Amino acid sequence: MQIRKARASDAPHLVRFINMAADDLPLHFWRKTAGPEGDPWALGAERAARETGNFSYQNAWLAEIDGAVGACLLGYPADEPGPIDPDTPPIFVPLLELEALAPGAWYLNVLATYDDFRGKGLGSALLAHAETVARAAGHASISLIAADTHRDALRLYAAKGYGEIARRPVVKDDWQVDANEWILFTKPVAGA
Repeated sequence: MQIRKARASDAPHLVRFINMAADDLPLHFWRKTAGPEGDPWALGAERAARETGNFSYQNAWLAEIDGAVGACLLGYPADEPGPIDPDTPPIFVPLLELEALAPGAWYLNVLATYDDFRGKGLGSALLAHAETVARAAGHASISLIAADTHRDALRLYAAKGYGEIARRPVVKDDWQVDANEWILFTKPVAGA
């Protein structure tokens, strides 16, 4: 297994991982943004290939086995909490509320593994890598938000020392998803 920094050319992988981690919420948003004539996947890939922004490849690492991409970690320093813009779509408000409960944390936004690579330790290796990145960036904790339906991920986070801090109901609006709650977890970074 090898963990490497993502490149702009990895954008097609990144958009799949970003979408997997959030139960098609990104694709739902990209569809609305691209409109009926646009390509939502191309829009997502364009965002992932940018040099800046939270979802930039600059904030991502990929785990590979024998040169094949199997999993992704995407994270960055959490924004300083402030008032939520009143124009924010309601579907995103619970996520922003939870993010605000972990000020100063390094925010692990995406941890996802392709089905064929599950059970090979990639998620655990990327979580350990997240701690290294967060520590090097001077953060004392890592935060992440997971859906209540991501049972394998929830077990992994608990096993790796992440503690539940808060929950918020999922706002579904016209997004089709089984999840009912978003759960905020944090973990102190050893040696920070």
